Amino acid sequence: MDRMIYVAMSGAKHTMDQQAIVSHNLANISTNGYRAASSAFRAVQVPGDGMQTRAFAELATTGANFAPGPLQATGRDLDIALPGPGWIAVQLANGGEAYTRNGALQISQNGMLQTRNGLNVLGEGGPISVPPDSIINIAKEGTVSVVSTTPPHTSVAVVGRIKLVNPDEKQLQRGDDGLFRLANGASAPADPSVTLASRTLEGSNVNVVEEMISMIGLARQFDVQMQLLNNAQKDATQASQILNVRS
Repeated sequence: MDRMIYVAMSGAKHTMDQQAIVSHNLANISTNGYRAASSAFRAVQVPGDGMQTRAFAELATTGANFAPGPLQATGRDLDIALPGPGWIAVQLANGGEAYTRNGALQISQNGMLQTRNGLNVLGEGGPISVPPDSIINIAKEGTVSVVSTTPPHTSVAVVGRIKLVNPDEKQLQRGDDGLFRLANGASAPADPSVTLASRTLEGSNVNVVEEMISMIGLARQFDVQMQLLNNAQKDATQASQILNVRS
């Protein structure tokens, strides 16, 4: 009976954890470049003396679905997308490096090319600075060139090349900020085979129908586990009554 309690109790807890993951996916259906989170469970024996007859459920892995999202043309000069595999490198506040597929970029007040979250986009030589009063063009290979808006408009200057990487997906870990990092904390090398689509954004790869079905299934699973706990309580009560009669 207590074995039933271990399984049902831990299963209910982690079902709620999985519901939180599904809810987070549904909340990001309109987030550019978002990669749906996924999870898996496994049974773990309870350590202790004697026979290992008790087990509980544990959240084994939390990964991501790396399938591409839909591309949509925006016509905005600072919008970029990756039509194939690859990532855009950004600089974290602590100087580290992380990766995103959200290509909705902006120019900061200091002239730095940044993400909408205020993180500097890394070039192959560091953050990319854009001079004021410039028309920006981002080429297929990531080269950022500018043309001054003040006459004459004939001079084109290259201010940097966006660092595009393509590490093994198995080495990537999602952070709480939604960005991905290499599991070993290193920086991925630039990959010249990764290309961009300018004036385009990639949407979220969350499948709303699948996530809603998953949410319904998890709710039913939680109800079953709570029913098992109720059954265990009833069994314990009836067993106590029988023992009291015999005594």
